[in-house]
Amino acid sequence: MAVPLTFDDVRAAAARLDGVAHRTPVLTSRSLDERAGARVFLKCENLQRVGAFKFRGAYHALSRLDPDQRRRGVVAYSSGNHAQAVALAARLLGTAAVIVMPSDAPPAKRAATEGYGAEVITYDRYTEDRTAIGRALAAERGLALIPPYDHSDVMAGQGTTALELLADTGPLDALVVPVGGGGLMAGCATAARGLHPTTRVIGAEPTTADDTARSLAAGRRISGPVPRTLADGLAAEAPGELTFAVNRALVDRVVLVDDERITAAMRFAFERLKLVVEPSGAIGLAAVLDGQVGDAGRIGVVLSGGNVDPERFAGLLAG
Repeated sequence: MAVPLTFDDVRAAAARLDGVAHRTPVLTSRSLDERAGARVFLKCENLQRVGAFKFRGAYHALSRLDPDQRRRGVVAYSSGNHAQAVALAARLLGTAAVIVMPSDAPPAKRAATEGYGAEVITYDRYTEDRTAIGRALAAERGLALIPPYDHSDVMAGQGTTALELLADTGPLDALVVPVGGGGLMAGCATAARGLHPTTRVIGAEPTTADDTARSLAAGRRISGPVPRTLADGLAAEAPGELTFAVNRALVDRVVLVDDERITAAMRFAFERLKLVVEPSGAIGLAAVLDGQVGDAGRIGVVLSGGNVDPERFAGLLAG
């Protein structure tokens, strides 16, 4: 297989996203540094457009469609953040979007997706195949399928997250990135290795959704049933084909974090940093607070999103 992503691809994506995606802030905290025993830099993609890093990859992928395809529209499948990102990107670029979402997706994410003008089609994530549904809609309506992670243009866009982080912080000893399907991880690993080859690249994955960790250990993609985790955005059945090819080559290791630790990290972010971070977005911070990254001197952490219903957020913090 040809290399699905290069450092030059990420830099080209950054040029396309300049002035469109937010350049999100990098925050530090003395109390966090004391807890971690390291200097920690938090890349706040919870403050990105649509509340998550997904806008980067979605806009980049849609912006590269030819005019005829853009006229016909796009289809995507997502539990929420990619859905919103594609919906907003489609609106900005003057095209139509159809989004396949699980019926149990967070209500706030569905409402936001529809608010951006997308048509939403629901499915049962535990009994139906979203990829098959998306492909069928693409064929039936002549739409371009924009998957949430297994797409070179999507990965390149996501990689601009780490490109910005490292531009602001300088060299890092370790970079911690949430892992679901692997697109953010692949893009960020490519950017980190391109800028600073000695940076250790570490994925953070839910304990009950450890498909990437198991796949890396086996040296091949391993799939399983749809996992159940608070971090719904990371509940992938298997790593993507393209993302795994990148991550197998560039990621040093993947650490596993349980739901209790994720909730504790959300509480820490809210109480100490005044940040609202969704479960999927808090997992990298949870890994650092849990001591799983070690005593690396300078650690970058991607807070990947902040889209969580107020009632759910309050319930998780109270619990």
